[in-house]
Order: sequence, then structure tokens, then C-alpha cells
Amino acid sequence: MINNLKWLLPGLKVKRWLFFATAGIIAIATGLAVIADIGIDFAVYLKESSSILLGLIAIIIGLLMVVVGLRKTVRSILSVIVPLNENKLVDTVFAKRNLKKGPKIVTIGGGTGLSVLLRGLKSYTSNITAIVTVSDDGGSSGRLRGELGILPPGDIRNCLVALADTETLMDDIFNYRFNEGAGLKGHNLGNLLLAAMTDISGDFNKATQELSRVLAIRGKVLPSTLSNVTLSAKLASGKIVRGETYVGKTSGNIEKVYLEPMDSEPLPEAVKAIMEADMIVLGPGSLYTSVIPNLLIKDLLTALKKTKAPVAYVCNVMTQPGETQGYTALQHLKAIEAHGARGLINYMIVNDAPILLEMLEKYEEKGATPVVVKEDLINRKGVEVVKASLVDQEDLVRHDSDKLARVVLQTIFRIKSNSEKVRLFDIYLNEKIKDLSD
Repeated sequence: MINNLKWLLPGLKVKRWLFFATAGIIAIATGLAVIADIGIDFAVYLKESSSILLGLIAIIIGLLMVVVGLRKTVRSILSVIVPLNENKLVDTVFAKRNLKKGPKIVTIGGGTGLSVLLRGLKSYTSNITAIVTVSDDGGSSGRLRGELGILPPGDIRNCLVALADTETLMDDIFNYRFNEGAGLKGHNLGNLLLAAMTDISGDFNKATQELSRVLAIRGKVLPSTLSNVTLSAKLASGKIVRGETYVGKTSGNIEKVYLEPMDSEPLPEAVKAIMEADMIVLGPGSLYTSVIPNLLIKDLLTALKKTKAPVAYVCNVMTQPGETQGYTALQHLKAIEAHGARGLINYMIVNDAPILLEMLEKYEEKGATPVVVKEDLINRKGVEVVKASLVDQEDLVRHDSDKLARVVLQTIFRIKSNSEKVRLFDIYLNEKIKDLSD
């Protein structure tokens, strides 16, 4: 009660408009009373037609007063709460209401590839759960992991920024990297913020959720495990390579990768999201260091096998020197199956757009080539190939965020239309997805 009375304090610039709107309500009530002829004095000596006209005028004026009063009240409050974005508030509210009606999508991976997909998906749905690998041991993330004993924050940070409601100044802040300064050089500011929040909250996942609120992200970002895991690889030669950085740079053929400790547990929220999903998407990202490490968490893989949601794998456009040099799309699939995921993949999303000659030459210098897709061989393994133009070739050959998101949504629509009524988004999304069900 006392808090409500504070609205009457001077200087808020709210009372005048509330009173104005109240006067409008009184005018409407008076107009209705005149029309109903329930005892207003001046209705006695006015003709009936004049009374009706007077009542209508009072109602119209009252409605205008209410609209103006409420509008001015809201604008007065918003000018204080969101002084820079009050004009966008309606669009933001409208978008969030409709994005909540989008399909539930779980993405699994790491590195920069996963953030590319998330950046596209957030325009179509806010029901996104990103499950991110935490085996990184290089760069700023590796230094913080070694010095502070926290989980590597780099991939988590990338996903948080990708799902941020508006990627403007906060994007630049979270991705800012110090180029000088003892102890600071090479560190990413977003990584330091995650490290600080972990120290304050005492829990890496809590820190991630707190920063999620700061960035107002569309969806949820979860580490695949809270265990301090190390990624190792056994090469075809029998040699063991330890550490994600070394696994990614190895020149030998990788036979299998594994996590130490092997009994790491996933977050319950991650398992729940998988079981409730409309679709699971693995990748895009480095096969052995971003995608497969998540499948090595036993209970996470068990949930993926139990869920009724279809599982799609987004195959990389180009091979990676060392890690997947010379790999075809079929070899990517076989590598996933070799790590306990046989029969898991239902769809493989691949690029079918030609790579520019200058890009081919640029990548060939580094030993990378386009991933060859032999559709018939993949189909024989019970996996449907979904082909589309997916690449952005402005500076590097990478997936285009929006193109990839559209293909994922199109696949969901097609699957659902075979078994149940296709879920439709509201007006806000219709313009963006009008071609998805063509």
C-alpha cells in the first residue's frame, strides 16, 4: 500500500497524466449516464436527441483523454527505465511473445561453429538450449582454466553473445581482447567476466545464467558437464595425444577420442531439454574437438538415444587440416557412430553451393578442401541428406547463420507435417518463414 502511494509523490511526472486519464473515465461515465437518462440534471431540459449527442461527445472526449493520459504515463515511465530504446520496446515485447511459440531446439557443439547456428536460430525461436563442450585448454580460456581452476569460458561466451537480444556494444565488450598489459594480454574481457562471476557465485553454471540475464539472451546456454575434463585422442599409430589443442592440431589419423575423467555427468537441465526437444542439432564445428566430446558424456548420449526428437548433424563445409584432413561427409558420420552413437543421426545437413575459386586456392594452401558428399552412401546408413546453399564466402568459407537456421526450421516443419499439424509462428515470424513450407 505504501509503495503504491509513492506514485503520488511530486516530481515523478506521472500524477498529471493519471489524473487526466481518470478525468477521461469520468467523462465516459457521464456520457453513458446521459444517454441512459439516469437522472443527470441537464438531461431533464434537453431534448432526447440532444442528450444522445451530448452523451456521445462526452464519451469520445473521455476516450481521447484516457488514451492520451495512459500513453503519456507509459512514456514518462519508459523515459526513465529505457531512455535509449523506448521506441523499440513494443517491437521487443511483440518479438519475445511470438518467439516463445517457436519450436524447441537443442544445439550441441562448441567453438565458433555453434555460435553461427545460434545467431540464426534466435530470429525464429527463443526455445533454444545450447549445450556446449568444456574441454578447451588453449588461449585465454586455457590460461584461466589452469590458473583459476574454472571451466573454460570461451565457447560459452561465444554462445551467450550469439544469443544476445541485441548484438551491439555488449557484443564488442564481451569479445574485446586485451593486446597489452602484464597478465591481461591475450585475455578476452567476456572470459574474465565469466571467471569473476564464477568466483562470486561459486558455480560456473550460475555464473553463465547470471550473464545470460545481463545479455537478455534468447534461450539458454549450458556447459555439457561441470567436471574438469581433458580431451585425449588415440591415433591410428597407437600414439596418445592429450589436450584439446594438441588433438586439433595432430597430423596423425585419429582413431578415437575420449574424456578424462570418463564418468563426468551432464547437467540435469541439459538432459531435460533433450527429452523435450522438437529437434536436436549437432554442430557445426570441429568434429573431434567440438561435436564428439559432448557425446562422450554417457548420460547425455543416453538421453539423445532415448529422446523422440530427430537428430540432425550439420556437416562442415571444409575439411580441417590435421583433425579431418581428407574426410568425406560419410567419414564424419562414421566417426560419430564410432563413439557410441550408431543410429543416432537421422539427418545430415550439407552445403551444395559451389565454393569460389579464390577461396579454394586460399584453403588448399592450408591443406583444406570442400567436404565431399556421396548422398547414396549416407542414405544407405539410414540417414537422410538435406542439401542447401549454406555458405558465406565473404572472407572465409563458413556457414551463413540465417541460411542454416532456415534449413533447420524447414526440416522441423517437414517432419511435423507428416505426423501432426504444422506449428505456425505468429505474425512477427510469418514474413521470415513464409518460404519454409514451400
